[in-house]
Amino acid sequence: MTEHPTSHEGRQPLAARPQERARPRQEAAAGLPDVPAQPGGAPVPGAESPAAPGVPAAPLGSGGSGAVAVAVSPQPSGGGGTSARREGERLRFVGAATRRIARGIDLDEIVLGLCRATVPTFSDEILVYLRDPLPVGDERPVAPFVLRLRRTDRLRLTDPESEELVLVPDPDPTPAAELCEVRSGGALAEVLRGVRPVFGDSAAAREALGELLGTDHPLPGGLRAILAPLRGRRRVIGAAVFLRRPERAGFEPNDLLVAAQLATHTALGIDKAVLYGREAYIADELQRTMLPDSLPQPTGVRLASRYLPAAETARVGGDWYDAIPLPGSRVALVVGDVMGHSMTSAAIMGQLRTTAQTLAGLDLPPQEVLHHLDEQAQRLGENRMATCLYAVYDPVSHRITVANAGHPPPILLHLGGRAEVLRVPPGAPIGVGGVDFEAVELDAPAGATLLLYTDGLVESRLRDVWTGIEQLRERLAATAQLTGPDHSPPLEALCDDVLDMLGPGDRDDDIALLAARFDGIAPSDVAYWFLDPEDAAPGRARRLARRALARWDLEDLTDSVELLISEVVTNAVRYAERPVTLRLLRTDVLRCEVGDDSPQLPRQRRARDTDESGRGLFLVNRLARRWGATRLSGGKVVWFELATRT
Repeated sequence: MTEHPTSHEGRQPLAARPQERARPRQEAAAGLPDVPAQPGGAPVPGAESPAAPGVPAAPLGSGGSGAVAVAVSPQPSGGGGTSARREGERLRFVGAATRRIARGIDLDEIVLGLCRATVPTFSDEILVYLRDPLPVGDERPVAPFVLRLRRTDRLRLTDPESEELVLVPDPDPTPAAELCEVRSGGALAEVLRGVRPVFGDSAAAREALGELLGTDHPLPGGLRAILAPLRGRRRVIGAAVFLRRPERAGFEPNDLLVAAQLATHTALGIDKAVLYGREAYIADELQRTMLPDSLPQPTGVRLASRYLPAAETARVGGDWYDAIPLPGSRVALVVGDVMGHSMTSAAIMGQLRTTAQTLAGLDLPPQEVLHHLDEQAQRLGENRMATCLYAVYDPVSHRITVANAGHPPPILLHLGGRAEVLRVPPGAPIGVGGVDFEAVELDAPAGATLLLYTDGLVESRLRDVWTGIEQLRERLAATAQLTGPDHSPPLEALCDDVLDMLGPGDRDDDIALLAARFDGIAPSDVAYWFLDPEDAAPGRARRLARRALARWDLEDLTDSVELLISEVVTNAVRYAERPVTLRLLRTDVLRCEVGDDSPQLPRQRRARDTDESGRGLFLVNRLARRWGATRLSGGKVVWFELATRT
């Protein structure tokens, strides 16, 4: 049988503290326990659950010791006073137990709360079975009806000959089957259908317990039991078995009402926990799918990112980041923030991010991208506000073009350790409408790091946004000083260090962070030509490429490059009216780019045996490591890459 955890698993018996020291055993035999209470019936601190009738009172808590001293007192004379006292104790116990159960948020916390509240105060042992799988909301349960043992808790009295009665974890709980299939029409099904708790000594309950615990695990003799179905809002979702040992007073009829209260609160709490778990899963999946699974690694730039939700209980929001490869080895860097932290904000963020990716694919200028995003936000509805910063980095020219829509300015960390806040036009947020956006072009030297972020990193209740930006700039400069003037700090470590600047009260908003390390491409690794759209262009392209490869000591790629360039340039010349561009880039791969003014993208197709053309892209697809075509505002670029053999 699978060993199940107990609420006191791994704890060692401890000697009773002075304030918890038990009274002599002759007082324990006298009757009811002494329940610690404050005036007005409230439990004293340290006693989580007031005792039920005939039950030893014990301080309960997840952080307490595994050994609990039992405090007992003589039973007062007078039947009426005893009955009233017992009813008062029951009410206090039920109140404290239900509060403990209600504190749980997830499924395990609620089940643990039930176990800690009832063992040993109400029972010596508890078995909690839950439906497997648990149905969510009003969805149809999965057949067959299977119960799985979720948790077993048990405490026992030790050393009965001593002057104290001490409760310690029992390493040998009552044997029980881990799985139980509830047979339709069986005794267990009838008890569960009745919903009300039943004593274990009735004929129906004995048969139901035998079915629940398994035929190989009969209930030990002398144990008294209550079988309580756990019914949620729509259906039975499990069962709880409360057990008492023979040396303890048996259950009373009023204890059925206590068990019913505990079962009802537990079942409703489990229902809510399952629904909350489903909603949290949906929100988490929505947020995860809205953000990139991984960042691309374009030529000449290295990227790292972080995303932190505003809180663990609300992991969905409107912050996003993205890195989009563009033609010409460029890359678009995007970070944005939609107003709010709801699933609606995440959905709007996803729409804006998709729009930005589409606009980036058209190779529009940054200010035009923000203009179209503003129009899209207005089409989504009123008050769809967002901030966004869109930057395009060119590793060949070592320049970056930035446009801003109400977003905090980026920070550029230079190789020497100097950090500066870039002066970019602030712009109005996306969704305002009727606002022009401006773009600025700035130097992006090799070795520098650009940090894009959302306002959750720099703004909180404790500081305004500009104070936070200055603190972030100082933090980046201090981090760069640790690596020396000739080395840039590692990107991943830099992102972690930036997030470490957040204090306990600085997490009021989501945080999206995108860091880009500019490596650039050296001019000596770039070859660029213009070719007139004439029949001689493919031959001239082959000669130029051959010379460049010889200069780079890549003669072993000459045959493949000449063949592929000839095919791509021939196709470009056929449709071009203006000069065709040819560019070779040498990095860890050899990249060839051919651009023309025709917007029609080439499409690979299988040529027939009688066709005289149509095989060019087939050759490119077979020989190139990667290839693609991108439509530009003034035409298109067809590119391919070959691995360099070193």
